Amino acid sequence: MLEKLSIQNYAIIDELEIEFSGNLNVITGETGAGKSIIIGALGLILGERADSTSLVNKTKKCVIEGVFNSGSKTQVSAFLKENELDGDNEIVVRREIGINGKSRAFINDTPVNLAQLQELSSMLVDLHQQFDTLEVGEKDFQRTVIDALAGNAQLIEEYQQYFRQWQSTTKECEVLKEQKLQFDKEADYNRFQFTELDEAAFKENELEEIDGELKLLSNAEGIKDTLGKVFYELNESENPLVQQLKVLLNQLAAYSNHHPDLPVLMQRLESTQIELQDIAGDIDRISNHINYDPEMIEELNDRLSLGYKLQKKHGVNSTAALISLHKELEDKLQAVLNIDNSIAKKEKEAATFYATAKDIAKKITEKRSKQVQPFEVNVNKLLAQVGMPNAKIKVEITATELNYAGANAIEFLFDANKSGQFQSVQKVASGGELSRLMLSIKSLVAASIDLPSLIFDEIDTGISGEAARQVGIIMKELAAKRQVICITHQPQIAGKADAHFFVYKEIVGDTVKTNIRQLTTDERITTIAKMLSGEKPTAAAIENAREMLMN
Repeated sequence: MLEKLSIQNYAIIDELEIEFSGNLNVITGETGAGKSIIIGALGLILGERADSTSLVNKTKKCVIEGVFNSGSKTQVSAFLKENELDGDNEIVVRREIGINGKSRAFINDTPVNLAQLQELSSMLVDLHQQFDTLEVGEKDFQRTVIDALAGNAQLIEEYQQYFRQWQSTTKECEVLKEQKLQFDKEADYNRFQFTELDEAAFKENELEEIDGELKLLSNAEGIKDTLGKVFYELNESENPLVQQLKVLLNQLAAYSNHHPDLPVLMQRLESTQIELQDIAGDIDRISNHINYDPEMIEELNDRLSLGYKLQKKHGVNSTAALISLHKELEDKLQAVLNIDNSIAKKEKEAATFYATAKDIAKKITEKRSKQVQPFEVNVNKLLAQVGMPNAKIKVEITATELNYAGANAIEFLFDANKSGQFQSVQKVASGGELSRLMLSIKSLVAASIDLPSLIFDEIDTGISGEAARQVGIIMKELAAKRQVICITHQPQIAGKADAHFFVYKEIVGDTVKTNIRQLTTDERITTIAKMLSGEKPTAAAIENAREMLMN
């Protein structure tokens, strides 16, 4: 509910503050006193467009601030969390218009954009002005009303779960079908590429190893010749190196006892001689295993050539990349074999979700249909009460394909004059008729829908007497369940208020300002009497006003 509204420097309002009650609040005042200006200021914190022409004093900014109590609404809490805004039950919404015409909006002192402000305000306040199109003409609202009366909330939640699963699974199935088409287009080419790589059957690091082996085989003769020469010098020449070291070692042995360093040198020479002997053996072994093999060279060259050709073809440069590509192609070919099974499985899942959603939608439709007649009867009865005895509403439910809300389209049709010609509400109802129709509908669903604060701007245009009294009664009943704020010219409605506010003009210095104050009981009697009989109320009017308040 709206607990407090503060306005500074807006139109002919210098500064005012209103603290509203949680039930029925009525605002009255002379024509032109500024009642609609207050609604205009309220509209700014509800997200309407602003401009600098609203500023009275061009040297300071305009500030409109509303303090709301959300009453722990889960929808509001979810909005605050989603938009990373601080706050609990109390929410402060502020709108500022600078002297340059630029507007800024804040929720709990955090800057927000206009879309965020509008989204939050729609959860907190429901503003009805006489010439608005009004949500009563919107299909979503019409469906929500019927569902609220039918008690469909849990069924719809369950339905939407299966509907979303059906949509999601159907989309997954379509993606698979698109993949299958693509796979089918590429299958022959992929199979050719796979077969080519499969026949090549490269092993890990094979091409790199072949490259090294070819270098060895290509130089086999030179390597073998050189190894032979080295072995010859070490072990088989007329004066082999290994034998020379042995002779030198024997020569030193004769004097090993005559110098302390000679045994160490002999040891080193002996180690060198043994090492050279081992080296000669290894050279001989390696040489014996190296053979020039033209056929092997040709075979390896062919293998390497095939590898390089495939690398160039696929834009890669290693054996590992060719093996990886081979695996990838194998997976694609396997996917072609598996995708039909996947599609069939998804189609079966989608069909199950669809059938379940359709069954639940049927139950929703049945419950909606049962509410149509009592809804029409009750609304038409209320329309007669509020001064529209010839007006009739009719609910049309038509079958549709499954949609997010079920398997129906719901539309409210309206006939204002017993013509028998029912048309869409927004096409045939006037501003005043729409307002009273909305009041009638919302009074019926107030216990079933978590409505925000309701604000009616001159809903009583064109009615008086008993019809006005009935509007007041309906508003009073509605206000027992949630906050209602009403701007009115009708004493019958003003008499039902829990809090009565009076808007007036006053001259401050050389300027005219709009102000507002809450009336006491005696002031209310006088004000209502003036609304009944004029500026100088008669004793009968005063007595009538007192009776209105007492009742």
